[in-house]
Amino acid sequence: MKIIEHYIPGPIPEAEQTETVSVAMAVYNSDAYLDRAIGSVLGQTYRNLELILVDDGSTDNCPEICDSYAAKDSRVKVIHKKNEGLYSSRNVGIEHASGTYLTFLDGDDWVEPDMYERMISCLKEQDADLAVCRYKCVYRDGVKDLSTGMAAVMEGQEMLAKYLEEDEAFQIQNAAWNKLYKRSILGDLRFPARWYEDMLYTIQLLNRTGRSVYLDRAYHNYIRDRSGSIMNQGIHPRIFSDLIPNLYDRSEFLRGIGREDLALLQDYFLYKRLLLFYTAAQRSGDPKKKEYQAYLKEKLREGKDRYPGIFSIAQANPNEYRKMKLFLFSPALYTVSMRINDSVLIPLKRRIRERKKKTP
Repeated sequence: MKIIEHYIPGPIPEAEQTETVSVAMAVYNSDAYLDRAIGSVLGQTYRNLELILVDDGSTDNCPEICDSYAAKDSRVKVIHKKNEGLYSSRNVGIEHASGTYLTFLDGDDWVEPDMYERMISCLKEQDADLAVCRYKCVYRDGVKDLSTGMAAVMEGQEMLAKYLEEDEAFQIQNAAWNKLYKRSILGDLRFPARWYEDMLYTIQLLNRTGRSVYLDRAYHNYIRDRSGSIMNQGIHPRIFSDLIPNLYDRSEFLRGIGREDLALLQDYFLYKRLLLFYTAAQRSGDPKKKEYQAYLKEKLREGKDRYPGIFSIAQANPNEYRKMKLFLFSPALYTVSMRINDSVLIPLKRRIRERKKKTP
């Protein structure tokens, strides 16, 4: 991996914008935000693009808004379809994409005016297949942007490994919309027919790249506090029907490509999450909490013979193994320990840090 401390991809004159970028936008009941999202694409400094609006059976004004833009701008294509979910909308977008490059956008987010020009320029300058950028997290009370201006050029599976490490310095994430890549590397890869569809897709995509570039500049604006988001609803049934199966499928895929080291890393985060889900289920008022706990207890005990290898990897936190051992010994004792930790120890540590800051 080569780090470039300060990197801004150069501009591309309009006369040299000869290759088309396809932007597949999933649209579903987001009419309050859709004008902003569409406008941010059509206003790009890279002019040679096609915007594919996939209306996934919206019941608000989205269908009319989409059609109005298609009537005004020849770069806009609209596909109206029955409601099947985000994975289906993205796959339909892929099938209708004709550009050299491909990227995605959700109908309630928006992008900076030079996002696609900079990312395509980056691919050309670094002779890469895929570019990933940081994004701004937009909350009701402010915006969080941790951009540093750094760039990292990675070869082969280096970005796949960095992504799996969940290193906050590299905001790669599962997201489909902070990535732009040559459509040719996609082949027959499509989003799986389930929720959290980008979790497996992203691993498979990163495995296909020859050279990739991470740009630590926030060109995308992501609304973090959507009230209807599954991620904001605590213990949701889809965690069990879709998210957890995705995690296991990721481990299986990594072993299938001969990366046992990365499979162990994936397993480490898998079992950490299962413990967190167990705690969340135990504390919830969900009527299915006992069912969820029983399922998670079974999954956590299934992996016990492999824990010595999983928790011995370089990225593992020894505290996580101690938690796991305590859980295997007694789930009830683990639950009490977590309550003491969250209600007493963490607040105490926070107060001590605050006092040290105030002490001259």
